Amino acid sequence: RKQDLSISPFLMAFEWPWQHKFPPFYTLQPNVDTREKQIDGWCNLALAYHKSNKLYKVDVKEASSSPLFHNKKINRKLSEDGIVLVLETLRNRGNLEWLDKQKTQCLILWRTIDEWASILYKWVCDSGLNNTVCTVFELQSGDDTVSQEFHGIDFDVLQRVLKHLEKQGKAEIISGSASDA
Repeated sequence: RKQDLSISPFLMAFEWPWQHKFPPFYTLQPNVDTREKQIDGWCNLALAYHKSNKLYKVDVKEASSSPLFHNKKINRKLSEDGIVLVLETLRNRGNLEWLDKQKTQCLILWRTIDEWASILYKWVCDSGLNNTVCTVFELQSGDDTVSQEFHGIDFDVLQRVLKHLEKQGKAEIISGSASDA
């Protein structure tokens, strides 16, 4: 399923930092120290953008035309090499997981899997739901989670979070079929 990259009211509400309007920000800088700061700025921007808009997936081929990497107002866009560098830096920091071996799609984790797991587990404990069966739908879209940051979380991210909690002995994943519903 392809993600719609058109401007939504949410995107319009996002407050772009000053760098997004600064043309040199879109050209990879030759000085190592300057480039490190530039890539750090791109990483912070990517995480803030995805968090603000509750976006989780990136198609690398479509990324260069997204509002994140392409500022039409100043007619500048980050090169594909620059985008890949930003994405790999995010992966190294634990904020990105590739969805395929070809590295064409990825999950942007504006919270790491460990952070999401802590948030979800705290909610379970605070809600008194320990040792209670919850469906993925209830966690993602249920009435009890509307006020929670993880409400509406991407299915692939939630799966990783639940597997992480299972490894920690804090959750058990019970698989069922669609006919079980």
